[in-house]
Amino acid sequence: MEQNSPPLHLGPRSNWWTRNWKWFVTTRCFTILILFVVFAASIVKIVFGAIKSTDPYKDALARAKMHPRVIEALGSPIKEGLFVSGNTNVNGAAGEADLAIPISGPKGKGTIYVKAAKSLGRWNYSGLIVEIEKTHQRLDLLQNPVRGNSP
Repeated sequence: MEQNSPPLHLGPRSNWWTRNWKWFVTTRCFTILILFVVFAASIVKIVFGAIKSTDPYKDALARAKMHPRVIEALGSPIKEGLFVSGNTNVNGAAGEADLAIPISGPKGKGTIYVKAAKSLGRWNYSGLIVEIEKTHQRLDLLQNPVRGNSP
């Protein structure tokens, strides 16, 4: 004769939350972190995109890329850096810009410093300088470019 053992009592089956709370909380926190990073990156892109779309930024970068002494010091091609600092304020036909634009080339790095004012719809530069990082040499982009080693 077979003897049946009494069934083991395993207790009430746990609900979904008690079985899965660890991965749920971890996934939720990771999702919130990712959303925050995407939001912050979007804000940075919008702000830097607004600065990079201004005429003083575009003009300064174009002048630096074509200036023989800047090309001699940094090499070619000259590329713009990611993080522009400074500010621009434009209100119709008037405005002002004060920027520091990082640039680099195969030979080194530098910074374009821009100081400009907009009056009657035209930008007038009071300063447009490239400072070479390695030598701290300052090249005035407002002067006519002259090839050679003279400062």
